[in-house]
Amino acid sequence: MDRYSGFAEFVGARQMALSRTAYLLTGDHHAAQDLVQAALVKTAAHWPRVLAGGDPEAYVRRVMVNENISGWRRRVPRPVETVPDRPVADESGRTDARLAVAAALRQLPPRQRAVVVLRFFEDLSEAETASLLGCSVGTVKSQTHDALVRLRQLLPSPTLSEVL
Repeated sequence: MDRYSGFAEFVGARQMALSRTAYLLTGDHHAAQDLVQAALVKTAAHWPRVLAGGDPEAYVRRVMVNENISGWRRRVPRPVETVPDRPVADESGRTDARLAVAAALRQLPPRQRAVVVLRFFEDLSEAETASLLGCSVGTVKSQTHDALVRLRQLLPSPTLSEVL
């Protein structure tokens, strides 16, 4: 039996979901691709043990969350991008809402962002989120509360309810 038996199939089946999670965690497509790649490399190194654990997707998500937080700690702050002279509004209000939520998510601390992504975009329960993040259910609840308070400050209320 090959050490990586089933790994390629897992990646093929779950890559889009993992990419979506990574994008929501990072707020940047290129950083999301890097995050997924790093998580899959780490997962491949321990694939038999991960497979024996019974939930490889949860393991990869946990690695992505940890890698994102570690990267955030190492990251040197970038200057704010310039605002274009002529903003061009998208014809789709839903797209505008999604972009506004993505921008607001980028302003949350990494732990709060992870909780919001896992709870509302990945539709995990509080217990699953707590298990994945290695914290208590109470911590997930308080982080969710704090994140939603901050998102309500950053976003107009119709935008938040459209997306979440």
